[in-house]
Order: sequence, then C-alpha cells, then structure tokens
Amino acid sequence: MDLLDESGEIRATAFNEQVDKFMDMIEVDKVYFISGCTLKTANKQYSNLNNDYEMTFNKMTEVTPCHEASDIPTMQFNFVPLDQLESLEKDTILDIIGVCKEAMDVASITSKASGKELRKRDVQVVDDTNREVRLTLWGRQAENFDGTQQPVLAVKGAKLSDFNGRSLSLLSSSTLQINPDIREAHKLKGWFDNGGNTAETVNLSNQRGGGSAGMGSNFKTFGEAKLENLGSGDQADYYTTKASVVLIRKENCLYSACPSDGCNKKVVDMNNGLYRCEKCNREYDSFNWRLMLSANLADISDNQWVTVFQDQAEMLLGTTSSELGFMRENSPDKFQNIFTDAAFKNFSFKLRVKMETYNDESRLKTTVVACSPLEPKEYNRRLISEIKQMAGQS
Repeated sequence: MDLLDESGEIRATAFNEQVDKFMDMIEVDKVYFISGCTLKTANKQYSNLNNDYEMTFNKMTEVTPCHEASDIPTMQFNFVPLDQLESLEKDTILDIIGVCKEAMDVASITSKASGKELRKRDVQVVDDTNREVRLTLWGRQAENFDGTQQPVLAVKGAKLSDFNGRSLSLLSSSTLQINPDIREAHKLKGWFDNGGNTAETVNLSNQRGGGSAGMGSNFKTFGEAKLENLGSGDQADYYTTKASVVLIRKENCLYSACPSDGCNKKVVDMNNGLYRCEKCNREYDSFNWRLMLSANLADISDNQWVTVFQDQAEMLLGTTSSELGFMRENSPDKFQNIFTDAAFKNFSFKLRVKMETYNDESRLKTTVVACSPLEPKEYNRRLISEIKQMAGQS
C-alpha cells in the first residue's frame, strides 16, 4: 500500500499474519495512525515513489483509525507524457494520465507461472501529445471498468513493456483513479472534447507481428544518431528512421529453440532424436526454428549494423522462421533467394541503441525493436512538416 501525509509518500508492505490482521481494517482514502513498522531501503525496481525508504509491517505494528482527520492530502503523481514512453527502459514503473479512447471486452488468460485463470481488459489511452498506448487492467478492475463515457484515467505505478511496441500494465501495487478532480485531468478532458477525440494519433502499441515503426517518434538519420552519441548514456536510447536493407548475413541466422511456450532458449541436439533445453531442464522430440539476424541498413547519411530478432526478422525476410528452416534443409536455392530478394527494400525502423560491454570491451549495440514497410504518404508528411519548421511556418 502507498501511504501519504503532508510531508510526502511512502510504500508499506504487509505479509502473512499482518495481511489477515489489517486487510479488512485499512481502506483507500481513510486516515490511520500507524506505528511499529520496520524501515528499510526502498526497492526502486518495483516503486516509483519519491522516497528512498519503505515500511514493512511486523508483529509489533499497530494501526488505529483516525476519525478527526480534516485535511486529507491528495495522491501525488509524477505524470509522464505518452510521447516519452519510447525513450524509457522496459519495466520502468511510472505514472500516466490519459483519456480512455476505447475499452476492449474482458478476456480470460491462464497464468504461465501459477496456472490460474486471470481476467484482463485492454484499454486504449490517449493524451494531448497525440500518442496512444494500450493499458491492461486486471481482476476486479478489469471486470468493473466502464469506458463508455471515455473517462480520464490517472494511473500511479504502471509498468512499461516493450512487447510489440510500448504498452502499460497495472500491478497489484498500482493505483487507478477515474476522472480524478485534479488540474491535469480537467485540462486533458477539455482537450479531448474539443478536437482531441478526432485528432490523428500515433499508436505506440501494436498487436500485429513485427510491430509498428511509424514516422512520428523521435525520427533521426543514422548520421544524426551518431553525432548525438545516442546510446552512450546509462540508459538505452530509442529512435525511428527510414532505411534500406543493404545486406543480411545468412550464416547462423537460424537456431533450434525450445518448443515450450514462452521459452525460446536454444536446445542441444542429443543425437538420439531428442533435444534438451537447459532452462526447462527437460528433453523434447522436436524444436522450433527461431531467427536472429545481423543486417546492414543504410540511409542517405550513413549505414548501421543491427541485430534483428524473430518477429521483425520475419517482417524483413517476408517469410516465417519455420519456412526458412525448411528451405535451408531442403531447398538451398529458395533459401538464398529469400535473402537476395530482401536487399534494397525500404522500411521504417524503430531502433534501440545501448553501449554494452563484452570481455571488457565496450561497443554500441543497435537492435531493431519494430519495423514495417515504408508508408510513402506518412514519410512525405514528415518531410513536409520538417520543411515547414525550417521555413519558420507552423
């Protein structure tokens, strides 16, 4: 739970007996006297609160309702505009605010970790940066959510994912407020009701294989990216570019992977008809082909070697990994033609750049996060926009 007073906020966690003892007593937006907790350094991986410490309930903890509270402080948010999500690291915990543009139906999935059935609802959220992103609600919040009136959603402590673009998910520690009475919510609702609901937006979340790499997100040429030393900081940098495929190395482009759903680790051929996955600690009678490409891309300013994984690799090659594996084993000419045909095609790429160290040697690694065939109209709109900016026009 997140606690708030006039001086700031802090996270508190209860386990086992303390959960049973206090769960029915503590309610959201109620005031309490709390004493006897243990104080420890906060784990910033799971919290974005502005506090270096957090509290843990123990056997000595006491909680007493305060019935004379007059001034209840409002929840503190540190909202991140949606157009900044692409520059943040995967798994970042953050606060966002946006208007519910569309709410999907409740769906059921099975948790891989526990095997239990989970209820979820995806909500498309948009803000006045003309970006929209998928936000996933879970459990009762998913079942009870009503998006028909397109409310403003303020989320504290959402988790950022980079699967097929950018998306957000509520955690058990997250807080969701619907139409909160705060300045940011009123401003956003006014924008949405006065044209924002029909504005052209960039969807940061893409559920299709390969992901989307539209022209609207931090567009740069390879030359500009190198001049700005992108990727040289402590965190990865992301940018979008338009480039042509110059060369794709076909050597070692395929590997045999574990067939278990969600694993994808390389398996070892036991030479007895079985394939062993060390991660799963078991053997299988089959495997899945997976792609990992090394490709050279070029634009008008420079060229860049990049690493391309499964979904994006299939997009570049125009075939699936299983089909490519079959060609390599049974039809070498067709296999070669796939790589020949991929050369000199134009794509929009969303790239991640980060300085990484191998054997005490640092080098810049560039990875394709998403790619899609170049859309000439979208590209031309970007060029026209840049020309107008250079000419001092709005």
